[in-house]
Amino acid sequence: MMSDPQARLERLTSMLRRRGVILPAFEIHGGVAGLFDFGPVGGRLRRRLKNAWLEHWLSHGDIVEIDSPTITPEAVLMASGHVGEFNDHMSECTSCGGAFRSDHLIADLHGNPDSLSANELDILITQNKIACPTCSVIDWKPARPMNLMFGTRIGAMKGGRSAYMRPETAQGMFMQFPALYRHFRNRLPFGAVQSGKGYRNEISPRQGMIRLREFNMAELEYFIDPDVTPNHDFSNWDGVEFNLIPDPDFGGPITISPGTASTQNIIRHPTVAWFMARTWDFLVSVGIDPSRIRFRQHEGTEMAHYASDCWDAEIDGSYGWIECVGIAHRGCYDLGAHESATGDKNLRAWRPYDSPKVVDKTVLSGNSSLVGPLFKSRAGAVNSALESMNGLPEKFPFKLELDDGSSVSIDSEMVVEKRIQTTEHGEWFLPHVVEPAFGIDRILWHILDHSYVETEKGGDSYTVLRLDPSIAAIDVVILPLMEKNGLDQIARDIHQSICSIGNISSYYDGSGSIGRRYARADEVGVPWAVTVDHESVQNGSVTIRRRDDGNQIRIQPDDLVARLSSSDFTNLF
Repeated sequence: MMSDPQARLERLTSMLRRRGVILPAFEIHGGVAGLFDFGPVGGRLRRRLKNAWLEHWLSHGDIVEIDSPTITPEAVLMASGHVGEFNDHMSECTSCGGAFRSDHLIADLHGNPDSLSANELDILITQNKIACPTCSVIDWKPARPMNLMFGTRIGAMKGGRSAYMRPETAQGMFMQFPALYRHFRNRLPFGAVQSGKGYRNEISPRQGMIRLREFNMAELEYFIDPDVTPNHDFSNWDGVEFNLIPDPDFGGPITISPGTASTQNIIRHPTVAWFMARTWDFLVSVGIDPSRIRFRQHEGTEMAHYASDCWDAEIDGSYGWIECVGIAHRGCYDLGAHESATGDKNLRAWRPYDSPKVVDKTVLSGNSSLVGPLFKSRAGAVNSALESMNGLPEKFPFKLELDDGSSVSIDSEMVVEKRIQTTEHGEWFLPHVVEPAFGIDRILWHILDHSYVETEKGGDSYTVLRLDPSIAAIDVVILPLMEKNGLDQIARDIHQSICSIGNISSYYDGSGSIGRRYARADEVGVPWAVTVDHESVQNGSVTIRRRDDGNQIRIQPDDLVARLSSSDFTNLF
């Protein structure tokens, strides 16, 4: 069924709202841009998608799940750089006061507008006479950065601490590195996953579920030793060619297997290539059309300063190509930033040497005849600080920082240099991190978009949501042919039996014609419909109808329940 893409999008959005999948939040109070409710169908669909994501990664064996608070102290986000750098540029209309993301205003004029400076954005807006989307006037204030985090406070009154609603789940996992390291018996590599709410005070939310102020995210931090060459097996993808848009130095878009792309250094780190491959597996498994997935490598101008490589998994849908997953090699930036901010050395891992090394060292210590009388009770802290130094400074006196945050002045006569020989069995180092970060809401939107099929049936428009059975919100709908002659009671008994299974969702629908009820079930993607008819009264059997082709078989209810209880009920025929 051919139709205008915009009209199709409007029909899809209307259906999702009407059937309780995705709804505007707080609508009776005027609503809030960038905030949505997941209704009775959407809530379970999203939960199943998140569960599928968790099971996908936890099956690796060296990845575990954690759960951190969504309220984050300011000090954490100061160290991570979010307080100073987590900004988008905003342009404000002088006529109506409307505020818009500057890069969105020129999205059609530049390949990567998010990488431009405020001055560069202003020049493009002025040169192209960009009009305000609200009032059509061409008069803008200069673009300025706006921090996207929601601020709050922990505690009451003057004793409260500044904090923010987390813009990502990653920092909680970095804070938990010492516990994770112990859990994995001090051996790398290993990973942690976390899913939950994230918050970004978007300047101008748009495109429905694509850009939200409160959203569902799922991130994985995989800690590796940068000195160990990973050995990933890419044989499962030897016959699978990914659509890649690499750095311009490699030319234009290519199709290539992830293993080959890694070998040719198009993907610069094997573990990044590995997570790209496993990300592709996940997206396809939950119903994303594989022909509409591509991986785009960040160019140097948009790459985070700490990243050595970053790829976005983009999905094509009604809004064009949208970034849904980011896979980045973050180096040791995060652990190093928190170590620098706190002085905590527990964010390091131990790397044993193949054989012990004898090392000649020059160490510093305090001249006891001077340090003791001068600093008294602080003499021990001064000696410890001197011993931790890597050589003498060029000029004396110099300021020596102590562990308690204070400092003392040290002149040349207070310091003694000693040459010693030690045997070292290993070294402490900051692990590197590869991070796949998933936007659950964006992925869910594209699953709905890809699975939404419009056809004609009996001359009328007929819509089907061809969701993968593994994530469908409702597994089976129970339909009595009519609610009399005992058919409704048989149907309700079957419904209760299925509901008691546990992780199987059954829905009872006895309202309207059987054809209309089939249509309602198809529209929200129910894979299986069970019809109770007059033959059910005679011999107990029921009819099972498959959503995608309408094929039917008869089966006994006990057999149906047994199949639904099995480990794989996605194909009941």
